[in-house]
Amino acid sequence: MLVDGDYCTDVENKCTSSWYDKSNRKLICEEFEPWSRCVGDKVKKRFCMDTYTWPNQKGERPEVMNRFHQAELKCAAVGKRLCTESEWTMACEGPRYLPFPYGYVRDTNKCLGDVEWDSPDMKKVAARDPNELARLWKGVRNGSQPGCVSEYGVADLPGNVDEVVASESYKRTDFRGKFDSVHTGGPWYKGVRNQCRPKIYTHDEGFYYYFLGFRCCAEPDGKPTDPRTPQQIEKQWPLERVEKDAGFTLEEMKQKLELKQKGACTCSPKDILCKTMCGTLLGPSAKDYR
Repeated sequence: MLVDGDYCTDVENKCTSSWYDKSNRKLICEEFEPWSRCVGDKVKKRFCMDTYTWPNQKGERPEVMNRFHQAELKCAAVGKRLCTESEWTMACEGPRYLPFPYGYVRDTNKCLGDVEWDSPDMKKVAARDPNELARLWKGVRNGSQPGCVSEYGVADLPGNVDEVVASESYKRTDFRGKFDSVHTGGPWYKGVRNQCRPKIYTHDEGFYYYFLGFRCCAEPDGKPTDPRTPQQIEKQWPLERVEKDAGFTLEEMKQKLELKQKGACTCSPKDILCKTMCGTLLGPSAKDYR
């Protein structure tokens, strides 16, 4: 989808109804007054964003369990790049700077949320155990939430799976500038963000999780797309450095995607890297939440 308009660096909203989640120590706003005010700078942006979470196919499950640089190379393999934190926010808020893509009142029936915690076995998650990943899966398929579409036409932005984006805060000297990896949206669980603007800045590029997905962006109007993040471009990273951190090359990823299109992206049960590239870590017993 083409996203074209003004991004606001600081938006003012007023929460009128909220509750506190003790487990996550977060104040969850249920309803805002029906207005948003840009109190920061307006920045013109024009970019293309995948309608759905990777693999960007309606009816497919959002793919999870990728490390930051692995997600980056997957976007590069289709001629795109990871979206930045401001692009994700802008696409979600729409031109009216809404706190939720659908308005001012939180509705987890539109964008999946408020699922009860189910105590993951972290040793099994770390080992990419397919049965544990299947047990923990509480997501829904791309495009199955008709009420969870922003005014720019981008679907499933907050809720369902959390999403990783590229930092634009890397020059800051506080915790927000520590990593190139930023998490946005909030997953399906109760007591988490599930809004457009809030972000998590505390997970490094090696982090992966059973509810963490990603989507890709690209330059519009036929302009070339550099697959690297803003920080990598500034620091003049060669793509080979990203490949080293990902554990596979861009060409190897392209080959896996070609096999996947043919239904032939198969791996041995213990080949974790292969299954990560093919997006087949989730066990066959996984069931969608609704």
